[in-house]
Amino acid sequence: MPQKLVERELTQEGPRRAGDARGKRRTVTVNIAESPLSWLHARGHLSDRHFDAGERLRMDFERAQLGASITMRWDPVRVKGSSDLGLTRTERQIAAKARFDGALAEAGSGLADILWRVVCAGEALPHAEKHLGWPTRSGKLVLKLALDRVADFYRIR
Repeated sequence: MPQKLVERELTQEGPRRAGDARGKRRTVTVNIAESPLSWLHARGHLSDRHFDAGERLRMDFERAQLGASITMRWDPVRVKGSSDLGLTRTERQIAAKARFDGALAEAGSGLADILWRVVCAGEALPHAEKHLGWPTRSGKLVLKLALDRVADFYRIR
């Protein structure tokens, strides 16, 4: 699936006002489909096992619908013969929540914070370190430890 690229206008001093000639304009290409986890994996900071474990955790987070949502649901009508293994939507959601909770429990309370921030919330590693009050550049090591435990939970080799 091709990833969507978006060009955003940036300036040295922040957003430009109409008619403001203080700084030169520059553009940067931002890949909005790239998560912090895929960024680390693409640059060789995470192994395939770590990446797969993080993606499985994120998938269960999404399937359990643990993120913010709107108040109204616009779910499609259930189609007979779909590949849902005979489970209702609620049953699939409950199963995903149980897997997600099990993976975080396997990681442990000290490591669940970094997993949630980077993998599920899509927060950049430096921001997660800052919000957790950790030293700079410690997050990658802790994230790898957490993803090792999650990979064991999901039986990823």
